Amino acid sequence: MNNKIVLIGPVYPYKGGISHYTALLYQTLKKEFDVKMISFKFQYPKFLYKKEQKDFSNDTFKIEETDFCLHTANPINWISTAQKINCLKANMIIIQWWHPYFAPCYYLLCKLIKKSRILFICHNVFPHERFPLDHLLTKLTLQQGNYYIVQSKMDAKDLLSIINNPIYRQIVHPTYNAFKLKNISKEEARKQLQIETSKKLVLFFGFIREYKGLKYLIKAMEKAKHEVDNLELLLVGDFADKNDKEFYNQLITEYGIQEIVRIYDGYIPDKEVEKFFVACDIVVLPYISATQSGIVQIAFGFEKPVIVTNVGGLPDVVTDGKTGYVVEAENEEEIAKAIGKYFKEKRELAFKENIRNETYRFSWDRIIDVVKEL
Repeated sequence: MNNKIVLIGPVYPYKGGISHYTALLYQTLKKEFDVKMISFKFQYPKFLYKKEQKDFSNDTFKIEETDFCLHTANPINWISTAQKINCLKANMIIIQWWHPYFAPCYYLLCKLIKKSRILFICHNVFPHERFPLDHLLTKLTLQQGNYYIVQSKMDAKDLLSIINNPIYRQIVHPTYNAFKLKNISKEEARKQLQIETSKKLVLFFGFIREYKGLKYLIKAMEKAKHEVDNLELLLVGDFADKNDKEFYNQLITEYGIQEIVRIYDGYIPDKEVEKFFVACDIVVLPYISATQSGIVQIAFGFEKPVIVTNVGGLPDVVTDGKTGYVVEAENEEEIAKAIGKYFKEKRELAFKENIRNETYRFSWDRIIDVVKEL
């Protein structure tokens, strides 16, 4: 059997969880396949993504010999890239899919690829923030695939709504454990952050967008601080713009929790991620909507429990009461109750052991089995 695979997606120096995912997927597939990595020489135009798209500060996820040849806004480039892929004579082309912006590029690329089978890994079938024509663009593009991998029941349902009888597999999002760069202790992490060892730390981490429901966590902290002594919130992430930051700062002041909130504004380089997850006690994802999230898997990589809302694929990966808690979305009372329950019942050691016991369930090696099968 031809065991050559072409993998298409963002990798270092591009920022973000999907870039990390692609790199770890490449490393996993290389164990048993001949893999060619193709990435972008141009990903997003400035008017769509105004902030810096690349981070050269840490090359942990760097993939040597990556061909940065794909220009997502140049149709002539799509043709030449397809010709290059056809010359590789790969058995399978694996494409990372997460947003309809890529639809024109991927649609034509797939149309021009000859003989190779096409597998779409769907991080989101539809985007978090919907817009006109996203359904049509997604449908037209994904119809060009032969196989699909989804990572939540919600995405499986969305895929079935646009593709008749698709050949797909649903797997859970694997664990990100590549951020353990220094293996520092909790005491050392808190020392770096200048946080007392007695503090009980709740972490919110990642790009700050409305659908992530941060306002409900802020409201929950006002309630939880009366139940848990020495409670603090680490708010670590990149605000969309100044207006967003002002809104959340006002909300923090309105609920009187400014003294127990530490804000680390901006994109966190890969080499800085470790200290925040090691320092915290529990990670909270108060999302209003979601398919799945790499933040859960980063937390599990550091053996940290999570509180997630009952949306999308989040409850698929969290075993309620064992590796974290599942609460209703847009409900600060339930979030506060879960925070209080975790600290009052002193569940740290039990939850850590439960997370360790689920290591294989979130193993990257499971993807090899799925790709072999397809």
